[in-house]
Amino acid sequence: MTRKVAPSKEQTTLLPAFECLGLEQILVPNTATQFEAAAADISRAGIVGFDTESKPTFLKDEVSEGPHIVQFATTQKAYIFQLHHEDCRHFLADLLCSSAVLKVGFGLESDHEQIQHKLGLRLAAVLDLNTIFRKEGYANSTGARAAVAIMFQQKFHKSKKVTTSNWAERQLTPRQLLYAANDAYVALRVHAALNDRALP
Repeated sequence: MTRKVAPSKEQTTLLPAFECLGLEQILVPNTATQFEAAAADISRAGIVGFDTESKPTFLKDEVSEGPHIVQFATTQKAYIFQLHHEDCRHFLADLLCSSAVLKVGFGLESDHEQIQHKLGLRLAAVLDLNTIFRKEGYANSTGARAAVAIMFQQKFHKSKKVTTSNWAERQLTPRQLLYAANDAYVALRVHAALNDRALP
């Protein structure tokens, strides 16, 4: 198979912007009733974008206490589950372990490990989109930015500052919410595009 090269970060900056979810489409449940409604909507979707975020570690032997949030995206909205809410754990466990809800994302190896360590759960029905790009001849880790450029010829910006922000905060900033929600949303959109046509 011919080795394919994903567009570089510099090349993607020249592309038109990918249309992301807005703040009005991002929900952050904080009561049992809201978590139940969110879980029901996610279950109905059947296929959702998926990712997690953790407070970064900076010391050599520091162990991550993440994930601190788990995010799901449907075609219309995203849900941010903050794990400091005890009310979310039951609903979150059902979603993560459900074989009826396909969860698609990028680079999910560490997410598997952290969820198992923190919640004692084994993820079911998870598709890491990197494996599809790898089978098609792209490098080991394509990632959301490169995948959007390949599939849509559009630019998906990821802020390093937001990536390394404190995801354990009780009140997430608008920039954090947009970052987390669209990480999951992009995965869902790329998955849909992959099913519609072959990789270039």
